[in-house]
Amino acid sequence: MEVILMEDVKSLGKKGDIVKVSDGYARNFILPKKLGVEATKQNLYDLKVQKDAEDRRQKEILEEARKLAKKLEASTVKLQIKAGEGGKTFGSISTKEIAAALNEQSDLGLDRKKIQLSEPIKNAGSYTVGVKLHPKVTADLKVVVEAV
Repeated sequence: MEVILMEDVKSLGKKGDIVKVSDGYARNFILPKKLGVEATKQNLYDLKVQKDAEDRRQKEILEEARKLAKKLEASTVKLQIKAGEGGKTFGSISTKEIAAALNEQSDLGLDRKKIQLSEPIKNAGSYTVGVKLHPKVTADLKVVVEAV
């Protein structure tokens, strides 16, 4: 019997896969637990429609990420860090401070978890920080740190 999986099933397949299983396995395990449905013409058509809708939604998300990346690359975030004599700084700037300053200065609403900073910024200067907006889209954000 051919079955369309509605959820991921370990050692069988992922959601949306069409798999061939024995009749007993399908009737006694997959269908009662609603892990899948029988692969009829109507169910195959419904699966195709769902996949098309999901593809369109993913394309829209990708386009929005690209637009946001262009806005990020055009903007600059300015931050201040306390410094003592000789330019020695106190503390550091992390992704939390960068995200807060970016949201305050440009109102883009970016989450700090998307900012990729290998280590906190501890010196004044100009830096380029990566921002991962989508698995396929990464933007470079300019961060200017001034010593106060």
